[in-house]
Parts: sequence; structure tokens; C-alpha cells
Amino acid sequence: MQRVRLSSQQAPVYKLGDSQIALSPKFRLAVIQSSLLNPSLELESSLIGERLLPGLPDDVALNCLLRLPVESHSACRAVCKRWHLLFGNKECFFTRRKEMGFKEPWLFVFAFHKCTGKIQWQVLDLTHFSWHTIPAMPCKDKACPHGFRCISVPHEGTLFVCGGMVSDVDCPLDLVLKFEMQKNQWSVMNQMITARSFFASGVIDGLIYVAGGNSTDLYELDSAEVLDPVKGSWQPIASMGTNMASYDAAVLDGKLLVTEGWLWPFFVSPRGQVYDPRTDNWESMPVGLREGWLGSSVVVYGHLFVVPEFERMKLKVYDTNSDAWDTIEGPPLPEQICKPFAVNACDNKIYVVGRNLHVAAGHISRLNQKDTCEEKWSFSVEWYVIDAPESFSDLTPSSSQVLFA
Repeated sequence: MQRVRLSSQQAPVYKLGDSQIALSPKFRLAVIQSSLLNPSLELESSLIGERLLPGLPDDVALNCLLRLPVESHSACRAVCKRWHLLFGNKECFFTRRKEMGFKEPWLFVFAFHKCTGKIQWQVLDLTHFSWHTIPAMPCKDKACPHGFRCISVPHEGTLFVCGGMVSDVDCPLDLVLKFEMQKNQWSVMNQMITARSFFASGVIDGLIYVAGGNSTDLYELDSAEVLDPVKGSWQPIASMGTNMASYDAAVLDGKLLVTEGWLWPFFVSPRGQVYDPRTDNWESMPVGLREGWLGSSVVVYGHLFVVPEFERMKLKVYDTNSDAWDTIEGPPLPEQICKPFAVNACDNKIYVVGRNLHVAAGHISRLNQKDTCEEKWSFSVEWYVIDAPESFSDLTPSSSQVLFA
């Protein structure tokens, strides 16, 4: 097992929020009016003949500078005026990265302080293994972290936080917040049709689906709805047919899979529903799928994987043809990663965030086919650990999402 150690001295936490992008009104106006490769008339006289990097065309130099990690931006701003323009405004910096096709994954962790309950976002740059913060969510109520549902559209660089529950009165919320990586800011969107907490969510073809959960009278819901992020409007969809809150959900083969989870000991078989947006129809989840779904799920290589939450169990993968779960090759989750978990995936890697925000990255390999007739694949996993700074020792993860920056 490979290990990446990041101590609090080696990996300071850098802020992407107001303290790094606050500029005087005069300079802010100049930044908005300027272009890195085509300076405005206001600044043109002072920048004539000044290269981003001496000896290199600006397009080549920009390609190099846009790869610098965020922790170096503060020092880079002091180099020259053009560097100040590039590194002094995060919206400008990330807009340029998007224009030039940069797609480096960042892991956004929604966490809370275990004593105060204060919620916050911490962001791990998965290329440079450095942590950052983003502006605080514009959430007025003191909310229960677990009641929210966080959904991301990774390649768009957008993150949505929906629903939730006011912790003092157990009252679900219809709140919808949107974070845009390119702008490094939050905005409030149209509310959900129904206030809900502890519900299922997923993204299918760019649309955000939510279903079930707890209602304002604390009864479980059977209603579901869909958000078009472009139009910003919610529309009702077919009801689930059964009232249930959600323990976990996943999108597989263009369908939303919803499980209410399990309780130990297993006195009652867990329920599960599957939604097909093409027919706007719900159906019961196959027995093997719902009864073996004993952890947090991700989809890799078009297969559903589960990180079990029982003692040192290995990663499992679901086989659609046999309606059964197979244990994959490789070691179990590293011991440093303690429950509760927040799980997400990017390409062929699974990221498991544990208590204190230590992160286990599992590289999934697809092995030779076991049976060429059924095209059944086997898988293996290799883990390495990214230790978080000591300053995170009181933080507990509630959700994690991958965005491309």
C-alpha cells in the first residue's frame, strides 16, 4: 500500500475565498475589463512588450502558468502586473483553465466539527495533494449536516446542495444552493417543490433527480422531482409508490437506484426502488441488489461498487446478470480510514474520506474476463492514503464530490 503523508506543516490549508480575491475597487474594475492575452486600453500602455514568461509566446506561457497549484498563487502575484492579473482573480484563473481544457480533479468534502456541529467545505487538490477552502454556504439556519444531499456535475465544475434539516426543530428544508468552481462563489436557486431531508439524489443526462426522504411532519415521502440546472426550474416526476427515506443512491445504466439501507441485526429486508427517466416509471429493486447493498456506493467502469461499513470487509461489486455481489481482489480499506465514510469516484479511482478527513484512494483495475461468453469482468483494488493536516482532527465528513478545476 502506497502512502502519501501530508502533515500540517507540509500541507497548509489555503483559502480560495474572499481573503485571496479581495481587491480594491479600482483594481477590481481593471481586472474585470482586462484579458490576459488582450489587455484593455486602460492597462495596455503599462503592459506593452511585457511577456508572461520571457522568451515564450503568451499562449505557451499561459499553458505553463495555469498548471501552478493554488498555494503558489500568493507569491506569484508579486512577480509582475500580468501575473497579478492572472493569479489575483480566481474567476479569471479558472475561466482560463476551462477555456484551455484543463481537467484536474478536486475532491470537495462537506464536513462538520464534531463538537460544535459547524459545517464547512474542505477541498483536496488530487494532483498536488494540497487542501484549500471555499466561501461558506449562504445557509441561514443551523442545519443537520447529514440531512443535506450534495450533487455534482463534475465536468461543468458545479456543485449543488439540496434540502437539509434545521437541527433545532427537525424541520426539513427546500433549500437549493449552487457552487460554481469557475466563479468560486455560491448562489441560491429556485426551491424544491417539497421540503425534504435524508433523500435520494442523482444526476442523469445533466438533470438532477431527488426522491423520497423525510417531510415537514417527519413522515417519509414517496414524491420525486427533477431540476433542470440550466433553466433553474423543478418539475414533479412519478411517485416512488412507497414512502421511504434514503440511505444511499446511485446512477447506473441511466437509472436512479435508491436504497433505504439496513439496520443491524437484519430483522427486516431493506427496500429499494429503481427509476427510469425514459419511461418516468419506478420499479422494485432486485432482491440481491438491495440485500447486498451494505455500504456507500460508487460507479466505476459502468459497475456498481460498495465500500462496506462492517469490520474490515473488502470492496464489493454488483453483477447484474446473477443479481449477486462479488468481493474484489486486493486488501480491505486501510485501517487509518475510520467511520463514518464519505465516498466518491473519478475515472478508475475511488476516494473514501474518513473521520479527521484522511482520504483513501483506491485504484480499480479491470482484470481479464472470467467468462468470455457472459463478458463478466473481475476487478482488483490498490489503496494509498492521503493524510489530512492535524487541524482537521475534529472534522467529520458528511459527503464528498469530485469537480474538475
